[in-house]
Amino acid sequence: MESKHMRKKNIPGSAEKDPQRPKRKLDMKILARVVRMLHGYYPVLLPVTVACIIFSAIVATLPAIFLEQVTRAIDYCLREGVTWDIARDMIVPKVMILIGFYILAIIALSLETQLEAVITQGFLNRMRKTMFEKMQDLPIRYFDTHKHGDIMSYYTNDIDTLRQLVGQSLPTLVRSGVIVVSVFFIMLWYSVWLTCVLLVGVVLMILLSGKLGGGSSKYFVRLQRSVGAEEGYVQEMMNGQKVVKVFNHEDACQADFDKLNQELYEDSYRAHAYANMLGPIIMNLGNIFYVIVVTVGCSFLLNGWFNLCIRSLFDPTATAVTVSVVVTFLSMTKQFTGNINQVSQQVNSIVMAMAGGERIFTLMDETPEEDEGYVTLVNARVAEDGSGRVTETDEHTGQWAWKHPHAADGSVTYTLLRGDVRLTDVDFAYTEGKPVLHDVSVYAEPGQKVAFVGATGAGKTTITNLINRFYDIADGKIRYDGININKIKKSDLRRSLGIVLQETNLFTGTVMDNIRYGKLDATDEECRAAARLAGADDFITRLPHGYATELTNNGANLSQGQRQLIAIARAAVADPPVMILDEATSSIDTRTEAIVQAGMDKLMEGRTVFVIAHRLSTVKNSDVIMVLDHGRIIERGNHEKLIAERGTYYQLYTGAFELE
Repeated sequence: MESKHMRKKNIPGSAEKDPQRPKRKLDMKILARVVRMLHGYYPVLLPVTVACIIFSAIVATLPAIFLEQVTRAIDYCLREGVTWDIARDMIVPKVMILIGFYILAIIALSLETQLEAVITQGFLNRMRKTMFEKMQDLPIRYFDTHKHGDIMSYYTNDIDTLRQLVGQSLPTLVRSGVIVVSVFFIMLWYSVWLTCVLLVGVVLMILLSGKLGGGSSKYFVRLQRSVGAEEGYVQEMMNGQKVVKVFNHEDACQADFDKLNQELYEDSYRAHAYANMLGPIIMNLGNIFYVIVVTVGCSFLLNGWFNLCIRSLFDPTATAVTVSVVVTFLSMTKQFTGNINQVSQQVNSIVMAMAGGERIFTLMDETPEEDEGYVTLVNARVAEDGSGRVTETDEHTGQWAWKHPHAADGSVTYTLLRGDVRLTDVDFAYTEGKPVLHDVSVYAEPGQKVAFVGATGAGKTTITNLINRFYDIADGKIRYDGININKIKKSDLRRSLGIVLQETNLFTGTVMDNIRYGKLDATDEECRAAARLAGADDFITRLPHGYATELTNNGANLSQGQRQLIAIARAAVADPPVMILDEATSSIDTRTEAIVQAGMDKLMEGRTVFVIAHRLSTVKNSDVIMVLDHGRIIERGNHEKLIAERGTYYQLYTGAFELE
């Protein structure tokens, strides 16, 4: 296809020059967007889950309070020398209350884990559906300019980062955040001084987390890009493995892969080198400040220093640091720093999720294929009274019409689908400033066979891409049965066109399924009839399971010619009024071509047909032959006329110079 000239060469190992590489840190808008989507998908389940997380987190802070009360009770019993019977009445009720809270926390935690599984997997399910729906709406230009393996990476690596975020990181952040806030206020309740000592350590932890987390974030973003680039290259090599082996290109491919793999290694190494330092540093800082709190607490205890605390506002006797306060603070210090460490450990997952989310949302935010058309294709019936009046019907009559609503007066007119296609003064460029077609005019009347010949890159396939609106023209007009194709809905326009491309694509499924792809409601007999018409029935019936033979890997178990015959049968079963045959017989030997040509002649009867061929024998019987050169039509006419003119076509046909 001529569109290939626009594809930018991707040089393996040159990721620094990749325009898709991030040059800045990702912002929190991506995280906020994920949260908004979660709430939109689960407006009830999400708040219930958050409530369960908060409840279980608060319960996790209660042991500190009960520990202080139990320690104080034990201290009192030891000082007063009371018996266990008296002490039991003071301690056991508190323990039973704590056990009750733990039972409720177990219930909340069980419910939370179930809801998290539902929300996480449901979110990913909807995201994949949304991504695939979005991908279906993208123009062909997008797939011409993006590596297919990189696009596949959106559905695997990038979506997995969101699974980590939704299923692990966000719940951990909420849980740890609630615990940290709760413990902070409990610590203020018991001692402001000891809380201030611990806060110094917390500030240091936050500064280190920001420094190390910021250093790793840019490499995690690059890591996601590198994974996509490597997967794209691997897929490309898998698809072209036969070519690689034929030309002994294994060493060069290995060298290119090594460059990409080295880049992936360096990005991964740097990202995890920063990230893996964070957890141990935060943990050991917590241990250091645990010792400092012990030292300061014991100093207050032994020296009887004044204890500033919120509790003293309600209990005047709480102005001194006691053993129970120090013991409780040690427990809370571990809990406080431990949960800050939990938060810091989620930095990696969050950054990777934001990198993956940015790539996914870039896909989802791509401009969809524009379709401003409003003329639709409907089943039609022509009046038998000779008036030629066309009406719409729900029955399949074998006749079609264009339904054209008129906004000005609200009326609707019907134009019988005839297959009259006209291009007038068409200009087109894949890339602005680099025109591919210049002032092209083509007139194909119903039932005519129009052929395009010319060297590769002359613009033959580009013309057919414009007819089915894979791309839109820059200037000129294209009319279908007198209607500007911009007014026709793309799905209806393409439904009226049967296309056999040079690059055959067969899908996983049976031979029958692949033929039926052209018309999903076709019966088995209609599919067999189409195969007989295309000359494919003979080899299909000789397959191990006939029409039920399973095809995989783009029909790798068939020859190229057999695959092309199935593609022709697929177009035949659609029974469209206009056919586009882009090198439809290029992969078929001369003997098979004669068989196919006979079927194609039957298929083309009464249809408008556009044929692109390098074999001039296949276009000899065309009504009109267009000779293109560098995007211009330099000759036109039927075979006899062009031979008589003894121009470019004559030279091509007689072998005066090669078509290429």
